[in-house]
Amino acid sequence: MSKFDEIRYFHDHEVNERLQSVARDPMMKALMNFTFPGVDEQIWLEQFKEIHSISDFQHHFVAHTVRQILAKSSEGLTTSGFDKLDKNTPYLYISNHRDIVLDTSLLNLALLESGHIMTASAIGDNLVKRNFLNVLAKLNRNFLVQRGLSLRDQLKSSQTMSEYIDHQLHHENRSVWIAQREGRTKDGNDATQQGVLKMLAMASGDQSVIEYFKTLKIVPVSISYEYDPTDSLKMPQLLAQHRDEEYIKGKNEDFTTMLSGILGQKKRIHLHAGNVIDTELDEIAATIENKNKQLQAVAQVIDHSIIKNYKLWPTKYIAYDLIHNTDTYASQYTEQEKQLFIRRLEMRIDPSDPVSKEYFLAMYANPLVNKLKLEEGFEG
Repeated sequence: MSKFDEIRYFHDHEVNERLQSVARDPMMKALMNFTFPGVDEQIWLEQFKEIHSISDFQHHFVAHTVRQILAKSSEGLTTSGFDKLDKNTPYLYISNHRDIVLDTSLLNLALLESGHIMTASAIGDNLVKRNFLNVLAKLNRNFLVQRGLSLRDQLKSSQTMSEYIDHQLHHENRSVWIAQREGRTKDGNDATQQGVLKMLAMASGDQSVIEYFKTLKIVPVSISYEYDPTDSLKMPQLLAQHRDEEYIKGKNEDFTTMLSGILGQKKRIHLHAGNVIDTELDEIAATIENKNKQLQAVAQVIDHSIIKNYKLWPTKYIAYDLIHNTDTYASQYTEQEKQLFIRRLEMRIDPSDPVSKEYFLAMYANPLVNKLKLEEGFEG
């Protein structure tokens, strides 16, 4: 297992020592005060001594933190599709990516509460540079995606990650979560990067890519937030792209974004687990020979599922009508919901700047636009 040491999460026998190493970190105190308000520090410090596995930590602490996040910053989480999945089967969940921490945290809460196998989850190592965050991530069964490597090192790292994901699914009986793309979707257009699928295929060995993908039991997951708590934070990068400028992240930008995602208002959230991709793979194998085109076709199947099952909250319809200066979807929202959304827009960006306004609204409207395109495609 030593080849996975650079990226793996902690083994259970390491958990207690690693947890104790950060138990008195000020950030742990802040996290525990948030999770168990009014509870004396000594109580949870004592409880930490009894934690000897990742499962213990997730059940006794992480699940409470995520429920507290939902209670304080949302109007609740609903789920669908999970009842169609077998509780004892490990799956490779590939989801759209809107929030650094919450996407996988909410999925795992849904899996925990429905009695399914929880995931090992991919996280960029750029997000856990601080020792506390690195330890916390690995205590929560996150494995590291190494960023900023040379092309040669990137290839080696991708091979290792591919083998690690394979090992989790086929030898550890552990589900895996990975985002459909590197980095969060900033503009509301959820699209699977072929590079993610290429990385997954690296562990295929003697099998064809399609045969191997069948063994992964890929489940596309659609995550829909009514309000994106980091919407305004995504704007500088979108505007830089619009001006054809290079975007350089601020020093603490990732950390600020993580906190905003956790604490910012999301209103309602919905998670849908799509069907396991299976017969579609047979069809691809039978009709396409070129490997790259096969990967392209698999990406399309994942995208179709994610877009089709994305829950369109009122904010998506409001944004569409505001962009097009119409009331086409007025039946999908109330006047109060519309006014609240307009107020949010005015507070979070400069509404007198037409470019900012257009990008902000498109971020919300694009899931609807993409669903309309998908439906037209099926009709056509």
